[in-house]
Amino acid sequence: MKSKILPAPLKPGDLLRVIAPSGALRELEAFGRSLEIWRSRGYKIEIFPKIDDKWGYLAGTDENRRNQLAAAWNDPDCRGILSARGGFGSTRILENWHWQQNSATPKWLIGFSDITAILWSLYTVGISSVHGPVLTTFADEPDWSIERLFNWLEGRPLKPLNGCGWGGGVVTGILLPGNLTVATHLLSTPIFPNLDGVILALEDVTEAPYRIDRMLTQWRLSGVLAKVRGIALGGFTRCEAPPNVPSFSIEEVLRDRLGDLGIPIVSNLPFGHDAPNAALPVGIEVTLDADQGILDIRR
Repeated sequence: MKSKILPAPLKPGDLLRVIAPSGALRELEAFGRSLEIWRSRGYKIEIFPKIDDKWGYLAGTDENRRNQLAAAWNDPDCRGILSARGGFGSTRILENWHWQQNSATPKWLIGFSDITAILWSLYTVGISSVHGPVLTTFADEPDWSIERLFNWLEGRPLKPLNGCGWGGGVVTGILLPGNLTVATHLLSTPIFPNLDGVILALEDVTEAPYRIDRMLTQWRLSGVLAKVRGIALGGFTRCEAPPNVPSFSIEEVLRDRLGDLGIPIVSNLPFGHDAPNAALPVGIEVTLDADQGILDIRR
């Protein structure tokens, strides 16, 4: 499915609302530094009260986190939604969730990791968003990555990203970026989108090679990869096997589970957990050159 609605470009002076739809906020110092970057660019930032609430490992009850998302989405003065952090919890608030497209103008929603579920849910109703740093990671991004996010949100083009091409030619498709673990747990749910014409962009962190193998094998068995035009792989950081445990490397697992699909694949692109996490728009036409190792994003 191609996203049909691209929110209007942001400009300094716009109101952005901060929500915590997933895990409990712990990294307050990093959170504060990221907020200052947005404010220094001239944006008005409104943080929901009790953003640091904790309910177990979650940032407050499901009702409170769902109400944050609904209030921000339906606020006609709000132009963008910033996610505080990932972790786990966004899928819980999407149960029986319906995007109210008629109540407010669609706005930018930015996040990654657990926020994948919200990005993909928006994609299913034809609204573009941004797979990019959350507020607990943004301030630690390199300058070029910070500027890249603002470039896209403010209506400027993005430079291509360079990785390692596996061969297989050049393909054009609709970019659908996300975290592999979160996306795997969306399989066979109403949130999981149609992958016809899609170029998947996947990343992950702290998953042992056998777990990555297990997830990708589930994707293979489900049959959904048959619809995918190409795959862009970002960082799979801290995914080494424990010491003295027999294992494939993460690179060997990715090659084994994806290399025989007969589609263009580029790996080692600079997005995912641990900086740099280059912003990737969701639902936008891109070109993946698996011979040269390039992901080129069009506006």
